[in-house]
Amino acid sequence: MGDTETGAAARGRRRPARERLLAAAARRFYADGVAATGIDTITAEAGVAKMSLYNNFSSKAELVRAYLDARHAEWLGLYRARLERARGPREGVLAVFDAYADHAEFAYERGFRGCGLLNAAAELPAGDEGRALVRAHKEEVERLIAGHLAELLPGRPGEARATAEHLAFLLEGAMARAGLEGDGERVRQARAIAAALLDRL
Repeated sequence: MGDTETGAAARGRRRPARERLLAAAARRFYADGVAATGIDTITAEAGVAKMSLYNNFSSKAELVRAYLDARHAEWLGLYRARLERARGPREGVLAVFDAYADHAEFAYERGFRGCGLLNAAAELPAGDEGRALVRAHKEEVERLIAGHLAELLPGRPGEARATAEHLAFLLEGAMARAGLEGDGERVRQARAIAAALLDRL
């Protein structure tokens, strides 16, 4: 077992510095918050020199933006995995909820704290580029829901758009409550509400 752990540690050190820095930033930003996490903490956790961070990112702000991009890509991966198993547009809508529920089930160091993107955005000042990235993510989530609903409700574009907005609000509210309560139960409840609503369309 010791050999395996040593091998895993060695493989971790062989990962590119940028990848290690992003992984460390993701853990610390989510667990402790963006403002509370300093560069020294990230470099120590990543096992790299401070100069290595600045060789890969021009500033902490750039590292935060890279973290937000990575978080978005991670969620899209979860959504696509769920979508592959979906049969039809109704299940496509629910795949969005399932991807958020999957995120809530990750083994977070200090427990589930809600949407990492929204948590970060709440710490960033108005006008910060990071907030624009988070907004773009949330808009894309609503567009994905709207796309499935357009398929489910052909010839009813107004209803599809309004329902997509309604479901996006439901999902965001559920994520906020789930983050406060520290588990994904509210997201699962939101999925059940969404499923019932879809069945009435």
